[in-house]
Amino acid sequence: MNDTSLATTAAPATSSPWAPFRQRVFTIMWFAMLVANMGTWMRDVGAGWLMTTLSPSATAVAMVQVATTLPIFLLSLPAGALADIVDRRRLLIGINIALGLVAAALGVVTHAGAMTPVLLVLGLMCAGIGVALTQPVQQSLTPLLVERPLLRSAVALNSMGLNVSRAIGPALGGVVVASLGVAATFYLDALSYLAVIGALWWWKGASAPAAAGTPEQIGAAMRAGLRYAWHAPALQRVLLRAGSFFIFASAWWALLPIIARRELGGGPGYYGVLLSCVGAGAVAGAILLPSLRARWSAETTLRGGLVATVLVLVLLAAVREQVAAAAVMVLAGAAWIVVLTIANVTAQTQLPNWVRGRGLALYLSVFYGAMAAGSFLWGQIADLAGVPMALWGAAGLGGIACLLAWRRPLPEGEPDLSPSGHWPLPVLAPEMAHRLDSEQVDRDIGPVLITVEYQVPPQGVAGFLRALHEFSPQRLRDGAWQWGGYEDLARPGVFVEHFLVASWAEHQRQHHRVSVADADLQARVRAFHAGSEPPLVRHLLAAHPQTRP
Repeated sequence: MNDTSLATTAAPATSSPWAPFRQRVFTIMWFAMLVANMGTWMRDVGAGWLMTTLSPSATAVAMVQVATTLPIFLLSLPAGALADIVDRRRLLIGINIALGLVAAALGVVTHAGAMTPVLLVLGLMCAGIGVALTQPVQQSLTPLLVERPLLRSAVALNSMGLNVSRAIGPALGGVVVASLGVAATFYLDALSYLAVIGALWWWKGASAPAAAGTPEQIGAAMRAGLRYAWHAPALQRVLLRAGSFFIFASAWWALLPIIARRELGGGPGYYGVLLSCVGAGAVAGAILLPSLRARWSAETTLRGGLVATVLVLVLLAAVREQVAAAAVMVLAGAAWIVVLTIANVTAQTQLPNWVRGRGLALYLSVFYGAMAAGSFLWGQIADLAGVPMALWGAAGLGGIACLLAWRRPLPEGEPDLSPSGHWPLPVLAPEMAHRLDSEQVDRDIGPVLITVEYQVPPQGVAGFLRALHEFSPQRLRDGAWQWGGYEDLARPGVFVEHFLVASWAEHQRQHHRVSVADADLQARVRAFHAGSEPPLVRHLLAAHPQTRP
């Protein structure tokens, strides 16, 4: 395979969770991200420990977590829109260069002895902004790295790679802090971004556009992403379940530096050991996950991860022995990777390519928003009532999340969301086609009203209306901002479906967005049409002076 092409090699007929490594591009990008994430974890160990020396406050220590997660919550949606409309390769190279410069600046300030809690939080927020802009873009590239049958395994391996770095990075970070000082962790983080920059410089396939047709403006792209999520109940269910987990699981992440230093009397090396135990457990969980999924459904496996995380919080509140706490963190890492992987894979499988970056951005917004809010909340409670009380409170909230799991299970199945290509572009009168294509007319002019006229016999009306209303969310997800269905009072049995699209360019994109699953729903609607000709479709453009010569 050409190194700079997309991953188009036929997927191997195997169920092995390691099959994506047979794709050369996937393997190179996976190891590049592993190196970069190791650098990030070393930086986080250094930053977390540095804050304990700059301030004794649990809230201040928790702010390290808030500083790195809050920007991702705030900026993920614009970043997701960028992932779907810009050259992703150039964007990632530029941002990784900027992240390297931020890490180097943190190292210089720390080395000079000028670091303060405020400067540290601001520096980490700058790094968080960079991560916010890259994560949706990086995740949206996964379908370019492997074939669709390997997507689930690829997402699981990406999650495992993150946690392999979590196993190695913190341990190295603890050694570096103890032997070379905190500033060295920042310098090593700056160097680690060279791996990603080099891999992206080599792999030109990351420049492939996410969707066909005229590129969207970022504001319209963000609105389209929100509109898709608003009319996608399956994606909403995933976001709800993910948020309910992360907001209570954030407690042990945010308070771990305080637990290591104040509650267990450890130093930076022991803090690194705890994080390494988290990573080791996560790697073990990722390796065991395919076997668990072969025996249990995704929902049952995820519920097991929820219960295990609640148990982790209870044990951390009670244990005061360093070795026992390290064992608890192994369980914490295994539960974390199980929940994270299942939620991420489910979100990926509920998103078509054209909106994948924006959909994953919403998932990341929920993830990091819950982590930021939870970290701040548990830090405040720890300052007011003590660390054990904060952990008990998080465990109680985790019990509520377990109850929610029974009321709102994850969506089942993986719909075929690849483009169907069955909906041809509308045929226009030559005069109107010339006007819309002329340089004097803005192709985003609109709105556009589309009507579809069906003739339905009396015995089929009830089934037709049910099928039509089941199909309506597809129109709204793919670009329409208004939808309705009406019966002609002068001609009983004649029904008119109408939907409004913001612009002519947006309606053209809508034709490219229809998935195979959507086409099946549309076929069910059209099966009730009894006319000798196909349903009559009309396209009506809002009458603006600029559409006329």
